Amino acid sequence: MARYAAFLRGVSPMNAKMPELREAFEAAGFEDVSTVRSSGNVVFSVRRASEASLQRKAEAAIMRHLGRHFLTIIRPLDALREVLGLDPYAAFQLPPGSKRVVTFLRDAPNPFPLLPIQLHDASILCSKERDVFSAYVPDPKGPDFMTLLEKTFGKEITTRTWDTIAKVAR
Repeated sequence: MARYAAFLRGVSPMNAKMPELREAFEAAGFEDVSTVRSSGNVVFSVRRASEASLQRKAEAAIMRHLGRHFLTIIRPLDALREVLGLDPYAAFQLPPGSKRVVTFLRDAPNPFPLLPIQLHDASILCSKERDVFSAYVPDPKGPDFMTLLEKTFGKEITTRTWDTIAKVAR
């Protein structure tokens, strides 16, 4: 059995309860299921399979159990731990107060954009395959980083803070 994390786009306590999400994954045959925080992070065990097949299976289970579609992106926990060990932010001088975020892409764009890219106080710094590392300085007007990410990579993405990734990978 391998351990994976599922990151669901657009989940909040208002539109999906974590116990129901856990039940949906269990009903689909995933084992040792737990949710992390209340923003659509699910950790589970299953026989090794392609990320694409696990994504389809999870999305179908969520639709059956919750009656809603949430874009789901799967990553092996070992891959998340590897990224955390690399600390891709160390190569950059981030402004004081910067927030570090990781964006998971469903598919890598072709061609992949030349990085870094900046919009105001938000920067897409670098990537490792389909994982993109950004930083932004919070602004009272709202987060420019999501605008920048969606403009660059489209909407088949989901983003988590660096701290959330660390918690999921434990």
